[in-house]
Amino acid sequence: MYRVEPVVSKSFRIVDLKPNLENITVRVRVLETHPPRTIQTKKGMRTISSAIVGDSTGRVDVTVWGEKAGTLKNGDAIEISGAWTTVFRGNVVLNIGRTTIVKKIDDNAVPGVNDIPNTKPVARGRRGFEERSGEEYE
Repeated sequence: MYRVEPVVSKSFRIVDLKPNLENITVRVRVLETHPPRTIQTKKGMRTISSAIVGDSTGRVDVTVWGEKAGTLKNGDAIEISGAWTTVFRGNVVLNIGRTTIVKKIDDNAVPGVNDIPNTKPVARGRRGFEERSGEEYE
């Protein structure tokens, strides 16, 4: 009989996110949410919603897939485990899917909305991170 070890998700700060990471964990505050919508993908029609989350190091766009679309709430402090990253329009995107675990955490575990910098991870550049104008994200 084989013993199956639980898969442990690796913790990241937003500044350290880069394309094609899998099974990652972040502790973030939800800064902005958008309602679910249906899109056409290579695999057919899918329901998604989008959001922006952040920590003390920056912000990242989030795509929430399937049944979890629309479940993030503005202002919540959450831990996301089992997420993965992709690239969309040059920006790193954090993805939440069927097997991703999203749970509320203590409000003091992450900075408040006004204490999160307006920087986002991008798929280019030496460190993969660049300053963007805050206008896009406010």
